Amino acid sequence: IVFAPTADEMYPPGFQTWVEVTELGSILEGRFRQGHFRGVATIVLKLFTIVRPDRAYFGQKDAQQVEVIRRMIRDLALELELRVLPTVRDADGLALSSRNVLLTPEQRRKALALSRALATRDPGTARGVLAESNGVEVDYVERAEFDPPVLAGAIRVGETRLIDNVPLEGDET
Repeated sequence: IVFAPTADEMYPPGFQTWVEVTELGSILEGRFRQGHFRGVATIVLKLFTIVRPDRAYFGQKDAQQVEVIRRMIRDLALELELRVLPTVRDADGLALSSRNVLLTPEQRRKALALSRALATRDPGTARGVLAESNGVEVDYVERAEFDPPVLAGAIRVGETRLIDNVPLEGDET
């Protein structure tokens, strides 16, 4: 069974109710994509309300999104279990993303600097790796006190913006 509502079904004319996880939604990605996590929290809550799942699965690649959803579940006392799946990577180490297809072969080579930088598991060292990478614009590389803590980064290669992170505790997948 596939549930695939249209945007009009989810946001009918006159829609004006939003869910906002204020602190978590304003750091890292939230600084660069204002309002993004308000939209994420709202649509995910709507889907949870309609479908009423026992479990929800999210990928570790979007660690901040996971934390926003985790906080929303806790704050709103939703009765469901959040399961986080490890980041899936290509053989070269680049985290899988629909945006990867936008990269030329040369840009992809440059984008690998992000996974190399984060693999150091140290913010200062990671920034150094990225600073040495020509053609990579760094939005941020920061430790985030999530569950588990992560070293998160976002870069731009050409017109493509990529995010990634590595857990700093527990399973390093």
